[in-house]
Amino acid sequence: MTFADRLDNAITLKGSPALVGLDPFLERIPPEFPAARDPNASRSEQAAAMGDFLCAVIDLIADRVAAVKPQAAFFEILGAEGVAQWERVIAHAHDADLLVIGDVKRGDIGSTAGAYATAYLTGSAQCDRRTLCDAVTVNPLLGHDSITPFLEACREADAGIYILVRTSNPGGDQFQTKGDPTLSERIADAVVAWGEELMGDCGLSSVGAVVGATHPAELKSLRKRMPHTPLLLPGYGAQGAGAEDVAPGFLPGGRGVLVNSSRGILYPQRDDQTPWRDATSKALDQMRAALAAAGAT
Repeated sequence: MTFADRLDNAITLKGSPALVGLDPFLERIPPEFPAARDPNASRSEQAAAMGDFLCAVIDLIADRVAAVKPQAAFFEILGAEGVAQWERVIAHAHDADLLVIGDVKRGDIGSTAGAYATAYLTGSAQCDRRTLCDAVTVNPLLGHDSITPFLEACREADAGIYILVRTSNPGGDQFQTKGDPTLSERIADAVVAWGEELMGDCGLSSVGAVVGATHPAELKSLRKRMPHTPLLLPGYGAQGAGAEDVAPGFLPGGRGVLVNSSRGILYPQRDDQTPWRDATSKALDQMRAALAAAGAT
């Protein structure tokens, strides 16, 4: 089954396009995991505490989301011990029947792109398949030869990719909005072309696009440009976007999107008397309710 079909089924089963980003800021991890914040803890102890926290988060949210999105950089801070926890967290998410989108934003020349695709999507002969991602984020700046190895990996492993089209950060304006058509529009057209041979039975491709929810007008335009492309929408919550901003990305029936919230779910505002699990669960329920209302419009 293609990634697009697995994703479409998972969103339908869980009844929400909410995606939880796993961005483990050590200094914000709850006190229940003290080694994460302890400057005197060893790297191994910090990594283990980080992994314990994220696995606890996965257990808490698994019945309400289709997928999680671990951010590789926060694991890499802790070196080999962090990478070991990356694999642990991915395997734990898969054991909980969640799809895993590796937020790695890789993009390089063909041979190196091929190595990245193997590392995250197809795996070596010796790897534990449970530690591979179902999809990854990809930077297209180097052009088609940097994307082709990932497309090949998608075919081989029934995996997916999300190509950066219009990012949510303010600095994205420096390049992405320039030109006529704009750089983002050119990339969107390429995403459509790259995805034509990876269409699922659901009518969506396994080649997706990252479009920031902080740009709702552009999101509406880009959705029209990419009618069969699954969208990953960052920027919800802590970055300022709300449910009304992501609404233009939905296809009929609330399909075709994943809306990401990381800090807003992992580290919601709470008083000292509120357990972190209760605060996180409440924040996720509020997000699901808001997205349900937005998707119905």
